[in-house]
Amino acid sequence: MSELTITIPGKPIAKARPRFARRGAFVTTYNCQETEEGKFMFSLMAALREGWQPIQGPVRLEALFMMPIPSSASRKKRLDMALGNIRHVKKPDVDNCAKFLKDCCNGILWRDDSQVFSLYATKFYAEVPGTTLTLRWETES
Repeated sequence: MSELTITIPGKPIAKARPRFARRGAFVTTYNCQETEEGKFMFSLMAALREGWQPIQGPVRLEALFMMPIPSSASRKKRLDMALGNIRHVKKPDVDNCAKFLKDCCNGILWRDDSQVFSLYATKFYAEVPGTTLTLRWETES
């Protein structure tokens, strides 16, 4: 079984709902997250080793979303957050963060996110925000 672990620095991003705009008699949808997706995908490609090819088979994904500790938190509360005694139970939702991650990885880490058959995702406070993903897949012999 092969394994790959990548850490992308920066505050984790959640997948947003689609936006709609009226253009005369027509309604169109647009993506207001294109810039964030592009930055994330660029960081992802930079973290991969030379000659990386998207995984072809089933993928097991573990995603750790390290959320920034609010600057308004007291010293005691900051310590409790960093130690994991206080959980991150506010927005963004962990499932929306996982959706954003899976959508950005399409065509880069795997062909399509339907290949992900197992997903473990968690979010917690950390001094340094970021997203760590670990992929496990079986290599063809």
